[in-house]
Amino acid sequence: MQTYLTKGTCSRQILFDVTPDDRVENVKFIGGCSGNLQGIARLVNGKPVDEVISTLSGIRCKGNTSCPDQLARALSEYKSRSEAKEEE
Repeated sequence: MQTYLTKGTCSRQILFDVTPDDRVENVKFIGGCSGNLQGIARLVNGKPVDEVISTLSGIRCKGNTSCPDQLARALSEYKSRSEAKEEE
C-alpha cells in the first residue's frame, strides 16, 4: 500500500494500491469529507493510473488544490518513483 501526505486539503493522507498492470485500487482518504471521498475512491477503482491523473489533475477547492487533485499528485509521484526504479 502506498501512502501520500496531502498538502492544502482537509484530508491529511491518501492510501492506495497500484496493480501490476497500472490500475488504481483500494483508495482511502484519511480525514476530509467522508462521503465525497468515498465516492471518488469508488469511481477511480480499477481505472488506469494515467486516466485518473488526467481526469483529476487541476481540480481546485481551497488552497489552490483539492482532494482529487492531491490523489492525482500522489499517483504522479508514485509513477515517477516507479520509473526511476526501472531505470536503475
